[in-house]
Amino acid sequence: MTLTAWIAAALVALLSPTAFAEDQTMARRQQGILTGMPFMANLAQRTFVDDLGRKVFLAKPPTRVVSLAPSVTEMLFAIGAGEQVIAVTPFCDYPPEAAQKPKIGYTRPSLESLIALHPDLIVAPHEFIRSDLLSKLEEAKVPVFILDAKVIEDIASHLQTLGRMLGRTSDGDRVATALRQRLAELRARTEALSRPRLLYVLNSEPLITVGSGTFLSQLLELAGAANIGADASLPYPRLSMEQVLAKDPELILFPVGQAEGIPEHEQAQWRRWSTISAVRNGRLAHIEGDVINRPGPRIALGLERLIDVIHPNAEPAR
Repeated sequence: MTLTAWIAAALVALLSPTAFAEDQTMARRQQGILTGMPFMANLAQRTFVDDLGRKVFLAKPPTRVVSLAPSVTEMLFAIGAGEQVIAVTPFCDYPPEAAQKPKIGYTRPSLESLIALHPDLIVAPHEFIRSDLLSKLEEAKVPVFILDAKVIEDIASHLQTLGRMLGRTSDGDRVATALRQRLAELRARTEALSRPRLLYVLNSEPLITVGSGTFLSQLLELAGAANIGADASLPYPRLSMEQVLAKDPELILFPVGQAEGIPEHEQAQWRRWSTISAVRNGRLAHIEGDVINRPGPRIALGLERLIDVIHPNAEPAR
C-alpha cells in the first residue's frame, strides 16, 4: 500500500469517531447555552500549547499515548500514566515496565506504523521528530505534542502540562514540586565551591559537547562546574583538540551506558593528551548517561551524581 493510500485509509477509519465527536461538540455547545456556561471556555481548558507554539486540542484525556523518547516515557510513568502508554521507543528502558511496551521507531518512525496504532496523542521531543513526519501526522489529524527542554525548569513544567493533558493534574503537580524542591536542596551544596573547568564528552568521534542554551549545560553549572563549551554559539558544538588544549579542562566527563555512553576504548584514547590538566591529574570520570542526558524526572538524581563526581568532598544535601 502506498503512503498516500495508507493515509487515506486512516482518515476513513477516523471518519466515524470524528462525526461522533462533532455531535458531542454540538451537544456541549447547546448545554453551554442553556446553562449559561460559555462553550469556548471548555475549549480553552482542553487546548494546550507545545514548545513549538502549536495549539493541540484534546476533547478528553488521551487513553492511547505514543512516546517517541525515553525522557517522555519516564515523565509519563512518573505521573502515573503508564497504562495510557501504548508504544515506546526501543531505548525506553526506565522504569522497567516501560521496556515491556510495544516498540515504535526512534528518530525515524514511519507514518504507517504510527497511524496503525490509532493513537489519540503522540508526545515527542523536538529533535526526535522530523518536520515532514509532523506535517503528515497533522494532515492525518493525529495530535502531536512537542517538548523542547531548554532549561531544567522546563522539565518540571512539562510534567505539569502532561499531567493536565492526561487527566492527572495532581500527580503532575506533585512530581514537579518534589523535583523543584530536590533541585534546590542540591544546588545549595555547590553554591560556595570552586568551579573546575569541565569538558562533557557527549560524543567523541567527532568530539561534541554541550553549549549554552541547553538544560545539560545548566545542569553542569548547578553541579558546580565551569562548562568549557558554555561560550559556544551552538547548543551542541563540535570542538577541535586545539580548542580543548587551549581551554585545558580540569575534569573530563564521559556518559556511560548501554544506549547512551562513550565506549571504554574511546575514553582511553584521551590519556595520550598528557598536557591537559584533567589527564595529568587523573581526572577522567564517567557518569550514567541516562540520568543526565534525558530531560525527565530523574534529572535531580543526575544532578546528585554529577555533584558526587565533580565535588566528591562536598557536604551532602539534607
